[in-house]
Amino acid sequence: MIIIDRALQARAEAGNPIKVGMIGAGFMGRGIANQIANSVPGMELVAISNRDVEAAKRAYTEAGIENYQVVSTVTDLEDSIAHDGYAVTEDAMLLCRAAGIDALIEVTGAVEFGAHVVMEAIAHHKHVVMMNAELDGTVGSILKVYADKAGVVLSACDGDQPGVQMNLYRFVKSIGLTPLLCGNIKGLQDPYRNPTTQEAFAKRWGQKAHMVTSFADGTKISFEQAIVANATGMQVAQRGMLGFNFSGHVDEMTHMYDVEQLKQLGGIVDYVVGAKPGPGVFVFGTHDDPKQQHYLNLYKLGEGPLYSFYTPYHLCHFEVPLSVARAVLFQDYVLSPIDGPRVDVVTTAKIDLKAGDTLDGIGYYMTYGQCENSNIVSGQNLLPMGLAEGCRLKRDIPKDQVLTYNDVELPEGRLCDKLRAEQNAHFATGKTLAAV
Repeated sequence: MIIIDRALQARAEAGNPIKVGMIGAGFMGRGIANQIANSVPGMELVAISNRDVEAAKRAYTEAGIENYQVVSTVTDLEDSIAHDGYAVTEDAMLLCRAAGIDALIEVTGAVEFGAHVVMEAIAHHKHVVMMNAELDGTVGSILKVYADKAGVVLSACDGDQPGVQMNLYRFVKSIGLTPLLCGNIKGLQDPYRNPTTQEAFAKRWGQKAHMVTSFADGTKISFEQAIVANATGMQVAQRGMLGFNFSGHVDEMTHMYDVEQLKQLGGIVDYVVGAKPGPGVFVFGTHDDPKQQHYLNLYKLGEGPLYSFYTPYHLCHFEVPLSVARAVLFQDYVLSPIDGPRVDVVTTAKIDLKAGDTLDGIGYYMTYGQCENSNIVSGQNLLPMGLAEGCRLKRDIPKDQVLTYNDVELPEGRLCDKLRAEQNAHFATGKTLAAV
């Protein structure tokens, strides 16, 4: 989005920066704080919330900002913003409610907590950019309905692989091709990885072991590809996606897919392990005009019927501020569900599970997530991975079996369960929104 740099520069020159609040100050949040503070003219990170306020302080300090204050009320936060200050707090809802904040960046990765944050932000008419594919892939469609009703943008972010895929999808579509596959390139896929096996890697990069595990065991890429499917109308070719192992370049993979099957499904999302250029993304598209096919061949994209386009990197936190600018300045979302879900992520046993067990969270020891088409998820009453944590098992479940709602007792009183039920009802019947 080349126009964004000039639009931000104009805001900087006018002394009217976009004012942003961030919820979550972990590894990625610290990177975002540093990027906004030091590389994005026309934007100010005016507040950071984290359940451990020391992490919020660290994010500012590492970005070179020392003159922040701790706030505990909306009044104090609004006063800080009005005086061009910086604030930290343990209470995320202050950022959702405070006047003077144009947009929020949600970087928690938590489904239940993230649902509360997004709903509160929407209620107070704030744009929200999420680095939370887990929340988006579980109840994103109904959250988008609420955001549209409130007149605000709710979007995933650029820089992360789903956003990079969506940018590429939009480009391919804009030059007249029909995108038929959105792909993600992985270096590793092992559904049985856990925080113990990933501990050393996590320590090396200063990340949390369960977060690293969610990448290694395939859960994260399942959520990422699910939200791409929900933003494009695509599906998966099979449960878990095709997930080829291929050591060559993605350009060499166009012959590996059945074009007629891709068309029949309305396009698919998928991933490949080991391909180049990793860790990038790719989109395969087709063109029906023989004259344009001749030009595409001239331009070294081959004879078709599938043509390969790729981005050889994804730069996560570097591009998140640009997503905020797109929302605030142009009301443009990077990636958001087009309507009801097309693909969900379903809970799968990582080990043999026993009746009475309480399921742990994403990226831990007991479960992993797989993509499945939403009509099958609904028809088989499968348990969404984003809702699995805290569920109590009613019966034994063997390793690699998918779980259903009938297999578990849900925790009481969760907003995410209410939103999921409302999402199911809304897109099944088209009913108007009820109060949650």
